[in-house]
Amino acid sequence: MQKIIISGCNGKMGQVVESICAADADVEVVAGFDVNQATRPYPVYVSPANFTGEADAVIDFSSPKALDGLLAFCLERKVPVVLATTGYSQEQLAQIDEAAKSIPVFRSGNMSLGINVLLELVKKAAAILGDSVDIEVVEQHHNRKVDAPSGTALMIADAAASALEYDVEYTCDRHERRAPRPKNEIGISSVRGGTIVGVHEVIFAGRDEVIEIKHTAMSREIFANGAVRAAKFLARQQAPGLYNMEHLVSESE
Repeated sequence: MQKIIISGCNGKMGQVVESICAADADVEVVAGFDVNQATRPYPVYVSPANFTGEADAVIDFSSPKALDGLLAFCLERKVPVVLATTGYSQEQLAQIDEAAKSIPVFRSGNMSLGINVLLELVKKAAAILGDSVDIEVVEQHHNRKVDAPSGTALMIADAAASALEYDVEYTCDRHERRAPRPKNEIGISSVRGGTIVGVHEVIFAGRDEVIEIKHTAMSREIFANGAVRAAKFLARQQAPGLYNMEHLVSESE
């Protein structure tokens, strides 16, 4: 049985991860990290440094603010970590890359298997259609999400850009622009409202035709399931490195 720590255990996603783990006979949640000290069925620590037990992996659905303490704990204890939090700065992404030189780190802006299938479709469509289309990404989330654009929207834009033969510019705000849309642009639009779990749509707009690829998340469970799968995968890795959903999907094939 693999021992899991949930970072951000009292948040909405942390509680969904807890429920997924409770239904999995191969997983045991041994502790949680959270500034909110609400009672859980396991010990909850404000600081990761206060935990002295054993763990096979940490699943993090907390905040970019928690990264320093979390990585310090994982590096000191040599515990693999699944980073499912979004909104990291460039400096923090560099910090994560550095940590991956010493421990296994799994990072993804979206833990859904369906989203990662969408990414492959986007790459193929962008490679085939090339500069004959304009590419736009529209993402929708609930009104409590603080970062925009979403990490998943950026992953989608990156997937499209990787398949194009020219340098791409991301544009997230056009309200001050008074000029035609440049050909090398990928537009990213964000919608925030209600309790939308997550909707991501990619638009390939060409001359007289439009192709749309869309993914709609109906519940948070798809992300929690993916994170638990990632934790199990990571606990089996012996080598340090930066892992992502492509590695997880490849192992399952």
